Amino acid sequence: MTAHVNGSCIGCGLCANMCGGVFTMTDEGVAAARDEIFPEQEPQVQEAAESCPVHAIELS
Repeated sequence: MTAHVNGSCIGCGLCANMCGGVFTMTDEGVAAARDEIFPEQEPQVQEAAESCPVHAIELS
């Protein structure tokens, strides 16, 4: 699984709070995803993507 935070991100920080091992907040105030997602993190990443208020997290 890979995650990408698209340009719709409003910087609410929900994903970083839910799954700080994968998502971080950048200096620009928006979220970014780490390149490598471990299988044990996938449920948290999926939940973060589903919880994003602007659907900015794209999973593949």
